[in-house]
Amino acid sequence: MSEPPFDAVYLGIGAVAWLVAVLKFRAWRRDPSAGLLVVAAAVAAPATSFLLAAPVVYRLVDRLTGAGNLATLLVYLGITGFSAAAVVLALIWTPPPDRTGALVWDVSAPGTRRSVRRRLAVFAVVAPAMAVLFAVGGAAAPETPLTFDTDFARLPAIAGFLVLYQGQFAFALIDIGRVCLRHAARLPVGPLRRGIRLLAYGSVTACGYVLCKTVAITAVAAGTARLDWLSTALGPAFAAVGAVLITAGFAGPAAAAWGRRRRDYRALRPLWDLVYRADRRLALETPPPAWRDSVALRDLEWRTVRRALEIRDGQLTLRPWVDPAVVRAAARTAEREVLDDSERAALVVAAALRSAVAALDSGRPPRPREEQAVLPGLDADPADERAHLVRVAQRLDGLLTAEALDAAGLGAPATG
Repeated sequence: MSEPPFDAVYLGIGAVAWLVAVLKFRAWRRDPSAGLLVVAAAVAAPATSFLLAAPVVYRLVDRLTGAGNLATLLVYLGITGFSAAAVVLALIWTPPPDRTGALVWDVSAPGTRRSVRRRLAVFAVVAPAMAVLFAVGGAAAPETPLTFDTDFARLPAIAGFLVLYQGQFAFALIDIGRVCLRHAARLPVGPLRRGIRLLAYGSVTACGYVLCKTVAITAVAAGTARLDWLSTALGPAFAAVGAVLITAGFAGPAAAAWGRRRRDYRALRPLWDLVYRADRRLALETPPPAWRDSVALRDLEWRTVRRALEIRDGQLTLRPWVDPAVVRAAARTAEREVLDDSERAALVVAAALRSAVAALDSGRPPRPREEQAVLPGLDADPADERAHLVRVAQRLDGLLTAEALDAAGLGAPATG
């Protein structure tokens, strides 16, 4: 059987999965939590297995260690690590009976901890048992990176090793698939729900790998037939597709969140420029050129939070120059256009800030506190504040904002 195609597929999947694992570990370092650490381990363990399973790496490991087929043990122990992490995730994502249907629950509760310890204790026994059976099995030669299971399943110890491996893997796949489907049903429509469902679909698909391997191994052990095509072609195909779906399930929500942060960061730039022009003390550093925002890839959450805070400070600074007539005109425009509450608030604030900057630039004196207009959105929850500011930024140069300014007698034309 030609090995290069397996090298390409296994190394490709392993590299992409490890990239996802690195991002998960970075997220865990920024926000340490048991759940994130388990997710990172659940990605890193099978990613390592795929890299080791590539025939070119498999043979390199055997040459470096001087132990034939040792890479098989390492590959299967990596998948066992995934199984352990998957079972723990299943426990974390299963709410206790008194909170059925809840989206968030305390994973550090004593009951959950006990369940996690019991499950991990099983894998703590299974992994050493697999190592012992492999060591005494006598499967050091010949070196078979693709056909190990069917070549050595006739050896009793190796048969036991393979049964333990397939059994724990099947249990973990069924467990995480079942729980993910239930967990996804509790989530609102969105990237997280899609990601959890991909985990379930990937787990179900990977069960095809277990089935193919089990049939092929049983046939060899029973001495009835050699079904190598099940073990070396169809089974790995199920495993590869399952791994891709599982990796996408873990990566999808994170990628969507990153994309959302990047969009918000760039969308806030016009609003930030407006308030910065009014008070240059707001920024901690000289504003970067606009093109740098378009290529920003790192630290987006921190940058976006800082930009939102500086905008808020700028809004408070500009409040004494806000023209109440503009606020009333914007409210009437919003009513005429039948805007919902969030868009109405965005329109009012956008027009108010434009009027305030114009008043400040013209040298008008600030209004006394008792005459200052109260703008909507100042009391928004932190979870809603960023979305509000993004809507304000999008309204700054809009036609409705220009109409509200014109209706208040300021005559500001639309610029976009």
